[in-house]
Amino acid sequence: MTAITTDKPPRRRRRPSSAGDVPQALVYETWQQKPVYYKGYRDVLAGIKSIDEVMSCSDLQGVLVSLLNGYLFSAINRKVYLISTNEVGIHLAANDNLANDLAIFEKEKVGKLKGKFFDVPPKVVIEVDIKADLVDFLNRENSYIMEKSQKLIDFGVERILWIVTDTRKVYVIDRNDPTWYVVNWSETITVLDDCTLNIAQLLTDESIEF
Repeated sequence: MTAITTDKPPRRRRRPSSAGDVPQALVYETWQQKPVYYKGYRDVLAGIKSIDEVMSCSDLQGVLVSLLNGYLFSAINRKVYLISTNEVGIHLAANDNLANDLAIFEKEKVGKLKGKFFDVPPKVVIEVDIKADLVDFLNRENSYIMEKSQKLIDFGVERILWIVTDTRKVYVIDRNDPTWYVVNWSETITVLDDCTLNIAQLLTDESIEF
């Protein structure tokens, strides 16, 4: 287990705004009015890739999110909790919107679905890799994970599990624990209540090779 600091995340570098030249479809998230674009959006602007190509996830990412959804669907109390996936939109404030791979909400807090972004915090968020362009983040991957996780914690999310497939690690971030840490994905970690998760075991059980 590797502990990571919960001090203020490093400030992002700011590039001159060219939002007017970038199609809205390439905006992955909006952080306090500042667009965060999909990874690879420059290739779209250069005519090298299509918008659909950069918005799509890899085979491992897609399968893993699907497996997580299937596993959690039977492992949590669905009378109490609601699972949402497929880049769940979370509306934090005006012009401040995040996307999540998988989010678990308390049903009583959600109430009736409105056909819009969720405007209440999930209890748990699970992310698989990073889909955002990281040029504005000084330490790239780690900075993005730390900054986005802090935004979610500040909004009221209780627990964040961020899975990084290339290193087979999981960031474990809890609003009630000042020590955020990283573990191998072969470790068993708590999702919520008595529901635990072991990524390596989940893939093995499903005979997934990669």
